[in-house]
Parts: sequence; C-alpha cells; structure tokens
Amino acid sequence: MSPDAGGRPLRVGVNLLWLVPGVVGGSEEYTTRLLRGLAVDPPADLHVTLFVLEPFIASHPDLAASFPTVSLTLDGRMRPLRVAAESTWLPTQARRRRIDLLHHAGGVIPPGPAVRSHPAVLTIHDLQPLVRPENFSRLKRTWLGALLPRSARRARMVATPSDHVGQQVVELLHVPAGRVATVPHGIEPPRPTSPEVQASVRRRLGIGDRFVLYPAMTYPHKDHETLLRAFARIATDRPDVDLVLTGAPAQEEERLRRLTGELGLTARVHRTGRIPRADLDALFDSASVLACPSRFEGFGAPVLEAFGHGCPVVAARSTSLPEVVGDAGLLVPP
Repeated sequence: MSPDAGGRPLRVGVNLLWLVPGVVGGSEEYTTRLLRGLAVDPPADLHVTLFVLEPFIASHPDLAASFPTVSLTLDGRMRPLRVAAESTWLPTQARRRRIDLLHHAGGVIPPGPAVRSHPAVLTIHDLQPLVRPENFSRLKRTWLGALLPRSARRARMVATPSDHVGQQVVELLHVPAGRVATVPHGIEPPRPTSPEVQASVRRRLGIGDRFVLYPAMTYPHKDHETLLRAFARIATDRPDVDLVLTGAPAQEEERLRRLTGELGLTARVHRTGRIPRADLDALFDSASVLACPSRFEGFGAPVLEAFGHGCPVVAARSTSLPEVVGDAGLLVPP
C-alpha cells in the first residue's frame, strides 16, 4: 500500500493492546525501540497512530507524546477482555481514524470479521508455542496453535526479528518467503556510566565487584537452572564472583529460588527483579561477562546490548543466538 493519489500519508495503526508493560518481555523492548527510532525520523508518507492499554502511557510516556495515541481503559491482565477489545474496540477506533493498515505487533491478528476489514501487517516474534508447546498452558497452546497460522495467512507482510524465525514462518506456517521480512532488534546508543556510578549501583544492590550477569524473565525456556548449576561448579573456587539475575518474575521464579538455596548459593546469587534502565546500563558496563543460556530466542536482545557496552558474552548455541552472536562471543552447547 502507498499514499493515495492526493498525497495523503498512509495511515497506519499499531495494535499494542497485547503489550502489558513489564510482562511480555523482549517483545516489549523490541517494539518500543522500533517506535522510538521511527519517532526520531518519521517518514513524511506515514501517519502512525498507537492503540494501547492505559498502563502503556505511564510506562512509555515518550511514545505517547510522539504519536497520536488512543488508549483503552484496561490493564490487559484479564486476557479474555483484552482479546474481545482487540476484536471489537480496535477496528471501531481504526475506522473512526480512517486507518488504512493495521500493524499487529504482538504475533497474531485478533479474530473476528470487524478486524478483517482492515489490511494487516503482522510481527511474529517467535514460534515457541508451536515448537516448544510444553512451555505453555493447554489453553494457550490451543489458542495460538489455531490463531498463528491463520494470522500469518491473512497478513500482507510478516515481520520477524531474525532470519531463524523467518525461516520457521516459511516452513511451519507455509507463508511465501517473499512475504516475510527480517527486521532485527536495534538498541539505543549505550549510555556509558562512570566507575563511580557503577560502584554506587553495585553497593545499592549488594553486588560485589566481579559478577556474571543474566537479564531475563524467569520463563522456562530462559533456562536459569543450567546457569545456576554451572555457577555452583565454580563458586567454591571463585569466592570473589557473584551471579546477578535481573528481569521480572515468571513461572520458574519460586523453583529457582528453592534451587538457589539447595545449591548453597543464596548469598552469592542476587535476584534483583526488573530494574531501571540506568541501573541495568551500569551493570552491563561493570559485568565480567554476560551469560545467555536460553534454549529458545526469537532474537536475543541482551546479547546485542552486552556488545554495545563492551561486555563479553557466553551464549547457548540455540535458535537465533548464533545469528546474533556470530564470532563476537563464545557459543556453547545448551
């Protein structure tokens, strides 16, 4: 699609009703970073409107100020209500604003005839529900197992963050390769932190001078367990090294807390939860190494962030990680 003959910019609506801040993980970072890049240098032939949940505005006020933003008074944590809104409220709002194209940035196109009235572009972050279904509830497996293929068929174009995911979309969802485009993660220019700031952040978080960093939500596929067990093997011989795990809690949180105690690592493993960006930048700048043991990644943005900060990387040789790491880090068997 392109601007009409009268020169009117193409009106693109970005469906962000799936984006519950602090819950959806790397897909939130990916999407918001792309939007920030678009805000810095907006094309003259595009007019972009964001359709968001109310908490999005508080979490990303800069984006709400950069684009026309239409918010829905839901927090998104009750999935049935959110899906119903995507199928009804979203197309109604899009018609009112004369949207030409809806970009569904959360992996699926909502069901329902009203949504089908708008041409669609789709971002698929990964196909984990299809290739690692054991990590999802039966309901979610069934829902996404039906909706993912249908969404991919409907989309004019499917964007993926890596060639690895793009190839899976072609092979598993039978989308012609010409309708699949790789749009990799980008990062903001790193914000260098002074040694004084780095030391201050470490003191506040109770972290020693030398540590291994892993910023990831505690989802099963992130495989914190392997990292904990590996750290336990060196902890006795390296009493000066800590392990720092940032990121919001998810399904594995309590089990990993118990395992940390069983391995005798409670004093050496620092579970910070989600921390401000400035603190994370300071940790990237002072970490001895970034460890990324994840067994499934659509991209692996922490690896890219570590490179930006000059932090060495050890990552699992799995899914898209070799594509991101290349020969710039150490790849090991998962």
